[in-house]
Amino acid sequence: MTFDALPSSFRDPSGFVFAENRRIYRQVNKSFSENFDQFIASGLYKILVAKGYLIAHEDVTASSVKRGPDCYRVLAPEIVPYISYPYEWSFSQLKDAAMLTLRIQTIALQHGYILKDASAYNVQFVNGKPVFIDTLSFEPYIEGTPWVAYRQFCQHFLAPLALMARVDVGLGKLLVTYIDGIPLSLVSNLLPLTTRLSYSLQTHIHLHAKMQDTYADAAGSSTSSKNSDGKNQRQLSKTGLQAIVESLASAIQSQQWTPPQTEWGDYYDNTNYTDGSTDEKRRLVEEYLVSIDSPLNVVHDLGANTGEFSRIAGKHAGLVVSQDIDPVAVERNYRRLSTETCKNILPLLQDLYAPSPAIGWGNEERDSFRQRGQCDAIMALALVHHLAISNNTPLGHIAALFAELAQWLVIEFVPKSDSQVERLLKTREDVFPHYNRQGFEEAFSKYFTLIKDQAVAGSERRLYLMRSLISAKTSSGGA
Repeated sequence: MTFDALPSSFRDPSGFVFAENRRIYRQVNKSFSENFDQFIASGLYKILVAKGYLIAHEDVTASSVKRGPDCYRVLAPEIVPYISYPYEWSFSQLKDAAMLTLRIQTIALQHGYILKDASAYNVQFVNGKPVFIDTLSFEPYIEGTPWVAYRQFCQHFLAPLALMARVDVGLGKLLVTYIDGIPLSLVSNLLPLTTRLSYSLQTHIHLHAKMQDTYADAAGSSTSSKNSDGKNQRQLSKTGLQAIVESLASAIQSQQWTPPQTEWGDYYDNTNYTDGSTDEKRRLVEEYLVSIDSPLNVVHDLGANTGEFSRIAGKHAGLVVSQDIDPVAVERNYRRLSTETCKNILPLLQDLYAPSPAIGWGNEERDSFRQRGQCDAIMALALVHHLAISNNTPLGHIAALFAELAQWLVIEFVPKSDSQVERLLKTREDVFPHYNRQGFEEAFSKYFTLIKDQAVAGSERRLYLMRSLISAKTSSGGA
């Protein structure tokens, strides 16, 4: 398991994930061979794949793909175009991922299986919906045994959802600090006292946290089959276990969050664009994307708001990662997907000034935004003035990052004379002498070749199409 296993895949003795030639594979270890064969033979795998709940795989054991020691099978899972993490999801994305996990657990029990772990990292979003990606999370259910993943589910799903719904939606970001889920004792202390009147939260958060504290020294804590004195607890029947799953589903469903009105969540209702200039901007963005002479497999729309322009890019790209700093905008972006035929949009919460870091063991278990950010094109519309003026980021720094991440850039420059920039400067001293069209073009010309630019009719803004000099040199050197 040392040959090239991905750093995110060292915890499970059943197998691991590795990469070869930019393709992801999963090795099933010999120690898990019997369980794996039974899982496939049971028909559960086919049922979950047919429902779109579990990622499909191809058995490539007979191929020349490399493998590690103790190898029993090598699987090639369907490709997930972009890996995202729970702390980047909107409220409804985390809620949908939780409900998927519980639906899978219910179906698994019906077929004599149980999820041995319930990590939010086992879920990804593909075509606008959550999908479970860990084929090795299933093991035979033994009558009378508890669900060992109960605490993990509560910490990864119910705890952050309760905090987001009952305290502040921004508390979902605690998952960055707590990679194994938010401790229930902390959640219990942060939640309002009124949540103790909720049967589900009292049971699965407050009493669960108290039990963990009481038996902190007992192996497995609340999921152990023994109490702190080492005596066996009463066995849990299959019916009782399903009742717990149903209770958790009720708890998840009861967590509701109504996005409030915010500056950015209602941006398109308050923009200084006229209808005509907005239409012109849409036309130019599409024209620029169509003119790009290389495949657009992945496009990052940075500062995407509710994804208006992401949907234009979606017509010309395999996937558009539609990212914004505002949880209200991201929530609305995700909710729109359920009413649309276009599903190749992935809304995510991302603060470019404090992007997702590399976390976990050795800072390697979960990649940073920068590590995952390589793409074919970036769209940065009505964004640069926020980075440059609100956050004091030099234009050259912005250009360098964008050039590193993408070969193509569609970017909008908003001058100081624009009302949106005037509003930013009302509350601070103007210490940005180089923030003008000339300074912008000079800064970006060090990292990009300007392909075309045009004023957006009816506004003072300008739209540019650029090609990265850094990406060009890298591609040339690799060839």
